[in-house]
Amino acid sequence: MESCPVCNLAVSPEQIQSPEAVDESTRRLLSVNARGWDPEKGICDRCLTYFKQASDVLASRFPQFATQKLKILPTPFRLDAPDEFRARGVTIAFLDSGFYAHPDLTQPRNRILSYVNIVGEGPTDLSKPDVSSWHGMMTSVVGAGNGFLSGGLYRGIASEADLVLIKVGSASRVRHEDIARGLNWVIKNREAFNIRIVNISMGGDYEGSYLDDPLSIAAEDAAREGIVVIAAAGNAGERESHPVLPPASAPSVIAVGGLDDRNTLDHSDDVMYHSSYGPTIDGLQKPEVIAPGIWLAAPILPGTVTAEQAALLSELDGAADGELARIIRSHPGVDAELEHAADLEPYLLRHLIWIKERDNNVISGNYKHVDGTSFAAPIVSSIAAQMIEACPALRPHQVKRALIRTAARLPGVDVDKQGWGMVSPRGAVKAAVAMRQEQPDQDRERPRYSER
Repeated sequence: MESCPVCNLAVSPEQIQSPEAVDESTRRLLSVNARGWDPEKGICDRCLTYFKQASDVLASRFPQFATQKLKILPTPFRLDAPDEFRARGVTIAFLDSGFYAHPDLTQPRNRILSYVNIVGEGPTDLSKPDVSSWHGMMTSVVGAGNGFLSGGLYRGIASEADLVLIKVGSASRVRHEDIARGLNWVIKNREAFNIRIVNISMGGDYEGSYLDDPLSIAAEDAAREGIVVIAAAGNAGERESHPVLPPASAPSVIAVGGLDDRNTLDHSDDVMYHSSYGPTIDGLQKPEVIAPGIWLAAPILPGTVTAEQAALLSELDGAADGELARIIRSHPGVDAELEHAADLEPYLLRHLIWIKERDNNVISGNYKHVDGTSFAAPIVSSIAAQMIEACPALRPHQVKRALIRTAARLPGVDVDKQGWGMVSPRGAVKAAVAMRQEQPDQDRERPRYSER
């Protein structure tokens, strides 16, 4: 056996392809995304197929990617998620501080089945954004957006899932008991909307035992009713105290920590994000798995100052040098710094534009990149939705077991921090397909899983 120079996995000698098998486009992608790769040492069959497909798809289907200054990679590519499963027929409920009916969820088909405001404050109409709409809009789109405003580039893994959106707080406050109320609403209405998964990208106010804490009890009740409960572990990993709070601390909940994959397809240099970790006050080790928690494309809330600035920066990026000053002056009040700098030489203006894009994490006029376990959790929820599409009879404990069994631990990282390791969509879906094949009474009219 030999080791692939790219993925470092053991392979047989006949699985190693010669350097001549790597075309120039794939070679360029490898040079950026596989830092330790020596072109003279070849590459294994699987890595060659993976990187070649990524190169071909990004170049042919998403030409705008080549012109973006911030080349944030789409989540399905970064995790090698099977494309044939997109959570068709699966409903994910999102509990968050607020939401907005973003085009990535509503176009060309409105996939939002219901919106519920548990707390009774803030907008009742999803078409009217406010400051509380940001977080839930981003978590739901990261998990289940179809990339409508990016031509499909920044879609989530569960891009055809249906959604139920449940507002359990505001931008300034999310209360422990209101998250529990939201979970109980999901339990009560699970059959009406076929809710199979609930994503909770927030934590409660305090540590609590699953034996008597109402939020933890609600999470356990949801799992017993057949709902996969997935929650963010939190972002306190660098602090002296880094507890995993309810509901993520409950036994049946899949708690998700964060991974920093450095926005590359090469996982040999992955490191941990600063996630919270256990043990909990009940002695349970959390999180169970980790997923990318940084360098994630998320939508910018329309109608905000941030959206106006991002749109202006995007327009300036595509303009000729002689048009820069005119465009800036045609948008008075949007960006004072650019207005004051409008008479600078074009090369200085472009440098300022780049600095503002970089400092504000702007990818384009519609997206920016974000971080936090709030966004790692919906990635795992989207993978669970793929699994349920592949095998609708899956129970929560089976989903959890398959995610854990197929995860890959990061070398050199404490098990306490990463649990069973980085999720593997392809491995988890393969496990779900295998379970489906063991249940011959189920409807077989589903997309076929393809190995690469």
